[in-house]
Parts: sequence; structure tokens; C-alpha cells
Amino acid sequence: MNNGEQARDDAGSDVGDRTGRREGAGEPEGQPLPGAPGGGPCPASLKSLVDRLPSPPAWPLGRRSAGRDYFLFRARIEQRQHPRSGRWLPRVVLESRDWVNVVALTEAGEVILVRQFRFGTAAVTTELPAGMVDAGEAPLAAAQRELLEETGFAAARWRSLGSVAPNPAFLDNRCHLFLAEGCRLVAEQRLDGGEDIALAFWPLEQVREAVRLGVIDHSLVVCAISRLEGMGAGPDAGGGAA
Repeated sequence: MNNGEQARDDAGSDVGDRTGRREGAGEPEGQPLPGAPGGGPCPASLKSLVDRLPSPPAWPLGRRSAGRDYFLFRARIEQRQHPRSGRWLPRVVLESRDWVNVVALTEAGEVILVRQFRFGTAAVTTELPAGMVDAGEAPLAAAQRELLEETGFAAARWRSLGSVAPNPAFLDNRCHLFLAEGCRLVAEQRLDGGEDIALAFWPLEQVREAVRLGVIDHSLVVCAISRLEGMGAGPDAGGGAA
């Protein structure tokens, strides 16, 4: 089959992903941080500058087919046309629900850390309370649920820290970041059958230093902590008292 025949054959093939997104529909942008720390440019003006940077063209989409389901992810195989060579090349996308990551501060100002064994690195990692957004669930509600389930803590105030693309090379989801303040213990941990989590409490500055030195190196934790830099007072994320 030549490229033209493949393009005609692919025109009617379009398998939706598990998040319900379609090609060309666009990805949700992360909410901008309130204010512009240090009097710098606002997020909108920075995005405008990025949009004006030199960019290669998008790769046209041909055939899209469902791959294997791996519980946390489902593979999707896409045929994409290389803009310069015109060749059709298979590319793998892992469909996943969105994630949440929570910087949770106790009433004493300590960060709630979770320690758990991770199979990818075969080691215990130091992380923030986190998890997946359930179908039909708002990211804030997921963050509140995960904080309570993993730690037994609830927060008095919630603020959005925006969202990030965990790995746009092959993941199609976003990770929503939140700051939870005034956390207090209200319940026992409610871990599911596949979790085993120990809790630790560190001052925020110590966590920042651990991130800076690479002692804490989980990429999404690094993202969340970096979003705290230069933050001032602002409205909450819409959650109110937990």
C-alpha cells in the first residue's frame, strides 16, 4: 500500500481514547497561577511568546487503532505522516486518566510526604499524596479524596497550582497540581489492596532543599514544589473547607 492509498484507507478510521478526547479537540490548559510573582510577565503573555517560537508542522493522522490494555494505561497505535519525508510511521500513545498531586501543609506548616515502593525503579520513593482522577470526577475532588485516603488528613484551604503534561512524548493525560493548607488528621488511612504507604512530615524548606539537591527526584513532585516558588496570597481552588 502506498502513502496515498493508506491516507484514503485511514480517512474513515478513528478510534477514540479512554478520556473521550478526539484529534484536533485540543488538550485542557492548566489553570494559570494567581498573579505574576516578582512583577514578571503574566502567564498569558508568556504563552503568547511561546506561541510565536519557531515550530515544526503537526504530523497528519492516518489510521488509529486500539492496542492492549495494561490496567493503568491502554496503548493506542497511530499512523502519523512525517512532514518532511512523507512516510507513514507507527507511533504509540498510552491513554490514561488524568492524575493529581497534592502539596499538603499541616497546621504546623509541615509537608505531608508519602513513602512507598515503586516497581519501575524497584525502590522506595519519597512523594506527595497523589492518584488518578476517576471517571466523571473533578480534579479537585480527586485531590481531596486521595489526600484523605492516603494520609487521613483533610485541608481547610485548597489552591490550584495548574497542571502539567507528564510526558507528551507518549502519554495523553495531564497531572493537576494542588496546594492544600491547614491540613489536620481526621481519619485513619484508607489504603486500597495494592497500596502500602508510610507517612513522613518535613518542613517546606527542607523539602525544597531535597528537591534542589536531587534527594527527592520524582518528576511530578519536583513540578509541584517548583510551582510554589514566589506564590503570594490568592483565592482558593474552589474547594473551601475539606
